[in-house]
Amino acid sequence: MAKKGPLSYNDIIKEVDSGIFRPVYLLMGDESYYIDLLTDYISSHAISEEEADFNLLTMYATDRTEVGEIINNAKRLPMMGKYQVVIVKECQNVKKWDDLSFYVQKPSPTTILILSYKNGSMDRRKKLVANIEESGGLFVSNKLKDGMLPYFIRDYLKEKKVNIDNNATMMLVENIGSDLCRMTGELDKLCITMPEGSNTITPELIEKNIGISKDFNQWEFKSAIVHHDILKANRIINYFCDNPKLNSPIATVAMLFAFFADLMTVFYAPDKSDKGLMDHLELKSSYQLNDLKVAARHYKAMKTMQIIAKLRDADAKLKGLEKGNATDNDVMKELVYFILH
Repeated sequence: MAKKGPLSYNDIIKEVDSGIFRPVYLLMGDESYYIDLLTDYISSHAISEEEADFNLLTMYATDRTEVGEIINNAKRLPMMGKYQVVIVKECQNVKKWDDLSFYVQKPSPTTILILSYKNGSMDRRKKLVANIEESGGLFVSNKLKDGMLPYFIRDYLKEKKVNIDNNATMMLVENIGSDLCRMTGELDKLCITMPEGSNTITPELIEKNIGISKDFNQWEFKSAIVHHDILKANRIINYFCDNPKLNSPIATVAMLFAFFADLMTVFYAPDKSDKGLMDHLELKSSYQLNDLKVAARHYKAMKTMQIIAKLRDADAKLKGLEKGNATDNDVMKELVYFILH
């Protein structure tokens, strides 16, 4: 029997591989990568390539799309096949969903309706969501936590039989972040441009093909701050100021805020053992904890609290609040001086 309630990515893959298809899928959330992946996986396994011309319909919703149009398409019969697949993309644009509840309660047994709802989620309290959760398939795609990104990168490349060194991994994590669609696109590019006879992605390859400097990037900057390396940190912030399109000051402040917020937690964690800290901070790798332990030797709790306040102030100024005549470069250089002195 098909599992009821919210489904995980693996739940859906396992069901589809077993030939189990839900009549309606609602795939929603902030991470579009898994929504697109599941949409393609379900549709390609439900109907063959030859059937797609007749039994695959993709709709792109706008604020003028009527739910009645979706229902009418879902009620069509497949041609020369067991199923038809109706994909509705950009579902977040549809204004009223109430009428779809009636269809979901008695869906067509020959239609697989896939609702792709990105950049947010439909209210779980809505009747429609409850109906889909009960008799269809509900999947919520959340942003991947930063600590999981190195594992995602390595697992993705493992499927392609490609390796990546640790420095290259952290360059990608710190500079691209949790946008998995962009991350996989860049990884695909690196795999294609890899020199013949090599199967390892290096910082040099990233610098050459993506434009992230192997010496002047978010990861190296964070490392300089962690180790209280004043010369290196100032060299990198000067490079950032000279290349604002490559290194967003707001992104840099966000990265520093997340780090020092974790550092503050380290000072007041109830269990300061390595395991206790990793569990408390929900860290997935020891390198993250090592950075925090090194930083704790350079920044005491009071200084860390002051740095967090300064980061809030810098973020507000970069967004135009009480900035006066200061430029973004002035704000960033003042911030780095405050952190390191």
